[in-house]
Amino acid sequence: MFDGVNIFSSDAIWRHILSDLGAHVSDTPIAYGIDFDSLDIVKPVSMLELRNAVQHALDMDIGIIHNIFGRNVQMPTIQAKIIILLYKSGGMSASQLRNALGYSPNATTHAVDTAIYQLRRAFGHEFIKNINGVYQIGKL
Repeated sequence: MFDGVNIFSSDAIWRHILSDLGAHVSDTPIAYGIDFDSLDIVKPVSMLELRNAVQHALDMDIGIIHNIFGRNVQMPTIQAKIIILLYKSGGMSASQLRNALGYSPNATTHAVDTAIYQLRRAFGHEFIKNINGVYQIGKL
């Protein structure tokens, strides 16, 4: 049900349930994903109510993209995740971005660098700024 969704919960029982439903669950807060504790889900809850609450939280992230661009924009998932991470955090280093996206901070992959390059090519070099090693959302 929640395949590929990153969720944080401090509650061991919810972590187990969410994991059984396919979510990637963390017991420590994560930069990208859903803070399940903040959803204020009251037990007992039906599967439909649970799915709707998680879907609403995911839709809020899509709303961030819409707010930045003023319209719906289709883009690869990694690019959308980078924009949402930078927007929510105010800025992240390359290693923090790689870590938040599920890569090792010391990974030799260029997936994040390539995604940033593609975002800059599509929306202008000033869209993703690098200030003293910290990537930040700039202007369109």
